Amino acid sequence: MKLRRGALRAALGLALLPLLPLLRPASAVEPISLGLAIAGAAASALTGFISYPRLYCYFRECCLQRHDQRAAAALQENLDRKLFGQHLVNKAVVKAVKGFLNNSNAKKPLALSLHGWTGTGKNFVSKIVAESIYKRGLRSKYVHQFVATLHFPHAHSINLYKDQLQSWIRGNVSICPRSLFIFDEMDKMHAGLIDSIKPFLDYYELLDGVSYRQAIFIFLSNAGAEKITEVALDFWRDGRTREDIQLTDIQNALSVSVFNNKNSGFWHSTLIDRNLIDYFVPFLPLEYKHVKMCVRVEIESRGYAVDEDILTRIADEMTYFPREERIYSDKGCKTVDAKLDYYYDF
Repeated sequence: MKLRRGALRAALGLALLPLLPLLRPASAVEPISLGLAIAGAAASALTGFISYPRLYCYFRECCLQRHDQRAAAALQENLDRKLFGQHLVNKAVVKAVKGFLNNSNAKKPLALSLHGWTGTGKNFVSKIVAESIYKRGLRSKYVHQFVATLHFPHAHSINLYKDQLQSWIRGNVSICPRSLFIFDEMDKMHAGLIDSIKPFLDYYELLDGVSYRQAIFIFLSNAGAEKITEVALDFWRDGRTREDIQLTDIQNALSVSVFNNKNSGFWHSTLIDRNLIDYFVPFLPLEYKHVKMCVRVEIESRGYAVDEDILTRIADEMTYFPREERIYSDKGCKTVDAKLDYYYDF
């Protein structure tokens, strides 16, 4: 938590008060006695500094670093400003995270499963969630990110991975109850592995003396993207806008699709079967206008004036589907950064 400079100076002043009686002429105190007294006063001041949580957290990262209401406000602001074409995501994620952070008596950890095509914003949103809770975001020691193909590559080692995963979660939640765990590439994870964390997501008050009810779990997956596109296309062909789509139009079909997908780490998972995933969040495929928004923001973030001709050319170069209608970008905004490097001499 941050302190205003005035408050910080005042706190440091209070911590150094024990030293004031010692700032008298040296002749009044023997040198050795003076040295011991200063050392003792300094130690006392340091102890007071460490025991004052707000002051300590000004210099060092702490668990529960940001007040929950401020974290929710930061999340809302960043999603409104930086996320394009994903009204369902904005609504579901803000509602879920804000409600969870403000609930002092949660009955279980928060579990969000984000689904959609590559480049639609899943990793971006998980990053924003992390940054809203901890200032260091994904670099925070309380945020833990797993990538299926990197951390769990071998099918024959699945039992070892289960033990390691349980130990990692147990150890880190013991240190910080508000730990955040992000599992990327769930569609590439070996089936059955993720079920090993089922006890931590369930409605237990304590497991071996540890409560997991303040932790947050976020799963990212391309699985279910076909079902999401199918719904979006149906709305488009019926002459309705994407903003007309509601969570109720997709969520149930999405969860069933993911549960029955043999190429997904959630295939017949107990996490879905026992209703331990709180929200299945659909990321709609991005349209041409959203790609242009991505290009514009990326140019501005690099400190350059926007050239409308280049912006349009980059958006036009992206490939779109279905083949006849060419409505949605097949890579979302994922390759925008690389295309900008080609056109701009950064």
